[in-house]
Amino acid sequence: ARDSRGKRLTYLKVTGGTLSVRDSIRYVPRHSGEAVEEKIAEIRLYSGQKYENAESVPAGGVCAVLGLSRTRPGQGLGSCPDGEEPVLEPVMGYRLILPKGTDAKTALPKLRQLEEEDPLLRVVYTEESGDIQLQLMGSIQLEVLKKLLSERFDLDADFGPGRILYRETIANTVEGVGHFEPLRHYAEVHLLLEPGERGSGVQFDSCCSTDELDLNWQRLILTHLEEKQHLGVLTGSPVTDMKITLAAGRAHLKHTEGGDFRQATYRAVRQGLMQAESVLLEPYYEYTLEVPTEQAGRAISDMHAMGGEHRAPETLGGRTVLSGFIPAAAAGDYALEVAAYTGGKGHFSCRFSGYRPCENARSVIEELAYSPEADLANTPDSVFCAHGAGFTVKWNEVPLYMHLPSVLSRSTGKPGRGAAAASPSVSIDERELEAIMQREFGPIRRRQYASPTVNGNPVRDVHFVPRRERLIVDGYNLIFAWPELKALAAEDLSAARDRLIDLLLSYSSYTNRETVLVFDAYKVPGGIGERSNSEALHILYTRENESADIYIERLADEIGKDELVRVVTSDSLIRLTALRAGILRTSAAEFIAEVQDTLALMRNSPYIEKQEPQ
Repeated sequence: ARDSRGKRLTYLKVTGGTLSVRDSIRYVPRHSGEAVEEKIAEIRLYSGQKYENAESVPAGGVCAVLGLSRTRPGQGLGSCPDGEEPVLEPVMGYRLILPKGTDAKTALPKLRQLEEEDPLLRVVYTEESGDIQLQLMGSIQLEVLKKLLSERFDLDADFGPGRILYRETIANTVEGVGHFEPLRHYAEVHLLLEPGERGSGVQFDSCCSTDELDLNWQRLILTHLEEKQHLGVLTGSPVTDMKITLAAGRAHLKHTEGGDFRQATYRAVRQGLMQAESVLLEPYYEYTLEVPTEQAGRAISDMHAMGGEHRAPETLGGRTVLSGFIPAAAAGDYALEVAAYTGGKGHFSCRFSGYRPCENARSVIEELAYSPEADLANTPDSVFCAHGAGFTVKWNEVPLYMHLPSVLSRSTGKPGRGAAAASPSVSIDERELEAIMQREFGPIRRRQYASPTVNGNPVRDVHFVPRRERLIVDGYNLIFAWPELKALAAEDLSAARDRLIDLLLSYSSYTNRETVLVFDAYKVPGGIGERSNSEALHILYTRENESADIYIERLADEIGKDELVRVVTSDSLIRLTALRAGILRTSAAEFIAEVQDTLALMRNSPYIEKQEPQ
């Protein structure tokens, strides 16, 4: 809730321990895979509209706290599990009509406040069109919402006609492929999409071997699958009752970044849905209809006319009770109609019971006229690279370009789409190989590609050893670019250094990247260049009169020839030095986001256990 001054209040009950002001609370907000950490700024003990401030609350106490900005109703904090999800589900969508002179972006934050407070209200904003859609239960909730907007925000809004919120699922198993390879980026993801049981929602799993794709990349792909509400291709409605399994994937040692797998994952889901046999689902209610026995015939006739089904009627003292299931689209304002034809003696109640295949799917699809290929925010196409430039490949042609073999053909033993182009069992003779190389790289110079002369000496096996990746981090530059560390450094620079060391030690150990952390001791009298080494993190202080950029330049020049080196700094001089040496550069802001994403993955429980090679 919010108080009279608009401050956000989170009401909670302490179930264990003691909650105190300035305690840090770590939790994962809704629709976000990254945990946040916030401090309790104030604790209030309410009695009606009045409250008292408290320094702490013991177990069993109920209070309201300030400082938590992204909590949600029913959420468990600390070791407390989440509460049960609401039984009801929004089944109607209404377009918000704002008064003249009111901008959608001005009204959106106000609606977000109401959405936080009511689990049965969902706000959907389409940036391209500027439309705001409200998803809720029906006309009564709509009237309450309209009154709240007027009283709390002085916003006299209106609403367009309501429409049913549909869902989509699939009826067969397909393989979705997403490839994202613009210049200096690379990721490929293969997903198996299978129909699930009714009411199971969307589930995620992995059967990909860690020999084929590292575990950290697999976790990242699963995070991207969960962080988004994936839309179907019939009407653009959310998908449900489906299992998505990560079956295969490929990364590049040098060019793959985290955002590449986000793009590849989204495209793989969409490409699979384009191939699948999609099914449109509509919401159903479980209803109870009680009318005087003389109106029982009318009630049964109405249920049949609305496409409902009912159990055997029960007669109780001059009254007949019907119960069964009915499409939510047909229920509408039937409760008012019952009250009218029974003279107020009838009663109609219903509750959400899930989704079933839509009876008039064809007419609904034609009416909504959704074009999946025109939805650029959810594209099924992939991006490949040739001749130093990226190019887009339509979803139905992706199997002809993909780099990994088809997973379905591998598991069933039957040739799948793209298997001829990608399967390693296909032999290519020298003439075919020469034609491919000429098409990709131009005419072949014979002397350059001539076969070596065979002699009688035994051939020595040569194994490719991948270069190690090493990071060189400009310590003080990173501290003063990181808001948390910058604030800490204003009070105690030594504490900020220690905090950065702890963060980088966790990051380096998890990612298996060797990190050299350099602190500038240029103006420190008597500085002798101290070192502190661990397996993953090397900490170095430069000598007196030796700046960090000079040291980093020399170090990069020494190790950059034999190893994959990346310099982390926003210092323009050091970045220029790295550029001249041909070394990768990462700004402090980019690296901070990378570390935070990695630490978030570490804090979450792993989705899968390490599997034996298939």
